[in-house]
Amino acid sequence: MNGSRKTGLIILTIVAVVGISLAVLFGFQSHQRAQKKTRIVATTYAVVQIADKLDLPLAGVPTTENHIPARYKNVPRVGSPMNPNVEKIASLKPSVVYSVTTLEDQFGKAFSKRHIKPYFLDLTSVAKLKHVVTQMGHQYQRQAQAKRAIRQINAAEKRARQRAKDQPTKVKVLVLMGLPGASYMAGTNHSYIGNLVVLAGGKNVFMSKNQEYIQPNDEAIKKARPDVILRLEHALPKMVTAQFNQAFKTDPMWKTLPAVKNHRVYDLQEPDFDATANMRAAVALQKISRWLYPHTGGNNQ
Repeated sequence: MNGSRKTGLIILTIVAVVGISLAVLFGFQSHQRAQKKTRIVATTYAVVQIADKLDLPLAGVPTTENHIPARYKNVPRVGSPMNPNVEKIASLKPSVVYSVTTLEDQFGKAFSKRHIKPYFLDLTSVAKLKHVVTQMGHQYQRQAQAKRAIRQINAAEKRARQRAKDQPTKVKVLVLMGLPGASYMAGTNHSYIGNLVVLAGGKNVFMSKNQEYIQPNDEAIKKARPDVILRLEHALPKMVTAQFNQAFKTDPMWKTLPAVKNHRVYDLQEPDFDATANMRAAVALQKISRWLYPHTGGNNQ
């Protein structure tokens, strides 16, 4: 009997081990199949950056002059972020299409005609960027990558707070977003660049309850007397930079401002800066922190 019992226990143990092994194997294969079925199309460069940080495969990427990570070198291009090719995207048979909330009104209807429901990610602040990265990390089983990316941003925020901590007064900052055609908008505290200013310990001269950008007039800018001007060269940067330079050279209003008098006008260029938050946020925050408080002592980086 003892021998029979022993043999029975051995057989049960073997069956249990084999069963567990098969369950793990089938579970892994099921997970692999689910990963392969996920066909993500990113229509903005910010989403490409997030996908790259999370080690996610992409079925489509935007047509852009920005550097596309090597892993997406041969991935089909789907048009510019502001004017994606909906027909091309539909042909890729995506399981999900990602854009950003700032472009939702611009082309949401075009997708609905093709029965494609894009997801518009809110990247209007660093906190919302971290939320998106966390959520996508959880959704696609990339929690470790998400946590690593967020730690880098948190470290940059800590350094910026430390740099601004002992300043007697907050630097007044004007955020401008240039637009092709010799026009510009002022970024408020609700814009991404405005949010970086707040995190760096600055004071945005144009505040709003809900608007990201407003149309300021010369009198309002003169009255604000900004100490620093940040010029975002978002769309067609070479053209926008030339426009900014021409306006600051010919319009006497700009020459009256402390920021211009003291040569504290900075151009925000891609890939470190954009209209929406992206995975270069830590670098962008570090740069703005140094521009706002260049003479901070101590061991701050």
